[in-house]
Amino acid sequence: PGANSKPGSCGGEPPMKPLGLLFDGTACIGCQACVAACKEANNLPEAVDPTLTAYTWTVLEQRGEAFVRRLCMHCESPTCVSVCPVGAFTKDPAGPVVYDGSKCIGCRYCILACPFDVPKYQWDRRAPLVQKCILCAPRLAAGKPTACAEACPAGATLFGEREQLVQEAQRRLAAEPAKYVPHLFGLRQVGGTSVLMLSGVP
Repeated sequence: PGANSKPGSCGGEPPMKPLGLLFDGTACIGCQACVAACKEANNLPEAVDPTLTAYTWTVLEQRGEAFVRRLCMHCESPTCVSVCPVGAFTKDPAGPVVYDGSKCIGCRYCILACPFDVPKYQWDRRAPLVQKCILCAPRLAAGKPTACAEACPAGATLFGEREQLVQEAQRRLAAEPAKYVPHLFGLRQVGGTSVLMLSGVP
């Protein structure tokens, strides 16, 4: 749902409902397809770092036999946006928190402010930028789902309207309460996020 709508559409069309992702850790098989798809879609180096870096925008962390994705949570009220003195970060009405490197002055306030420790700096470059997941904003603008959701063979990462993803997560929690930690992460954390997570482990 929502994948065929275009962010910023005008001309009498109804306003777009915010989009997002639902990651269900109980369905994840740890194949890393999401990581590879992210790399390809964003022209990032193929080498996968074990933690988030300026060149690896999503990673899988293993918790026992379970997996959890790490990526930008695309907060509803992003602190990176609020602390940036030059407006390099903005929250797109469609959901993504996007970055304009041409405005960035390298103060790195965003890195310090992020509650999820997501934005990373290109320390190895003479003209460094801050880098992170952009929720495939160009793909969303073209009416496509995020690359990670499209690539997931197990359906562990779902893309759609945030409101419908919340309903789906709540349906799963109610249908199989023993399968999950009884909590939808991202529903209300830091004011809510566009990336939501279900898990079978804390």
